[in-house]
Amino acid sequence: MIGAAVLWGTAGTAGLLVTGVDPVSLAAARLVIGGLVLAAATAPAARLLLSSLRGPATPDSRGGSTTPAAPPASGRRFAARLGTLAAAAVAVAAYQLCFFAAVSRTGVAIGTVVAIGSGPVFTGLLSWLLDRVPPSRRWAGATAVAIAGCAVLTGGGGEARLDGILLALFGGLLYAFYAVTAARTIAAGAPSDGVMGLMFGGAALVMVPVLLWTGTGWLAEPRGLITALYLGCATTALAYFLYGRGLRTTPVATAATLALAEPAVAALLGVAVLDERLTLASAAGLALLGASLAAVALPERGPGTPSGRGPGTPSARDPEERGPGGRRPGPAAGAGPERSAERVPAGE
Repeated sequence: MIGAAVLWGTAGTAGLLVTGVDPVSLAAARLVIGGLVLAAATAPAARLLLSSLRGPATPDSRGGSTTPAAPPASGRRFAARLGTLAAAAVAVAAYQLCFFAAVSRTGVAIGTVVAIGSGPVFTGLLSWLLDRVPPSRRWAGATAVAIAGCAVLTGGGGEARLDGILLALFGGLLYAFYAVTAARTIAAGAPSDGVMGLMFGGAALVMVPVLLWTGTGWLAEPRGLITALYLGCATTALAYFLYGRGLRTTPVATAATLALAEPAVAALLGVAVLDERLTLASAAGLALLGASLAAVALPERGPGTPSGRGPGTPSARDPEERGPGGRRPGPAAGAGPERSAERVPAGE
């Protein structure tokens, strides 16, 4: 999880390599390139995932397996599962648009803090709603301190307009939705690579019209193309590949809080690479953020851990607790950024 957050944190610095480019176009190129690369790299796992969503294969006369039978009920289940992943893909793309719309109305500082900070809160609440597992006190406290650290780190500025704040909050909810959807699908036995490949491949297709509408002329320049390739391949494809792998063993609410390391990495890169100065307030924000992330990273003891899985729910890597085909016997216990592009400045 921290590896993904570190990669996300490099996006803002990398984005400074190009000037005069519409940030929405930069974010769209990042998602289109990264989503298509991730989809191509995880294609075998995605095919396996699509096959498993249809249900168990039926044996043929030679003892092998055939394409799964598709009775009406099975077909409806397949459509529902695929529809959930498709909705998550749309949410990935919509997060970007909400983030930029919020920033344009209320400023980078407020828009970023509200969008990024509300993500873990919505993730914990959504996990609680779906899995009936209340967040632990330590997670809630550490998450609150981490959000405060982000607020101090990014500083003031901007106008607290209601429409901008609502858009940022909606962006945080979209992030929570696609993160929890991915976590619950992975917890149900789906390959994490296939889940992330389908989600971000779909998001890339959604963002193609946005990229064409905002203009692609800057991609013809070597610096622009190199920047877009880095943002796509490293801060999107590789970052979300690692994020999906992390969701195999890390509760999704904890993962969302650990992702708040992103602005800390961006601030440290600003000091080390861009020769920016770290104010006393920013240093205090970093300290708060670091302490809270360390608290969240420590393993929880006892019930009440916020996650995409409930207590007693088998982990995605525990095949002995699932039935044939990687599915659990009986009722499922649970079904499951960039974050920013100004992050660049964008959202995950």
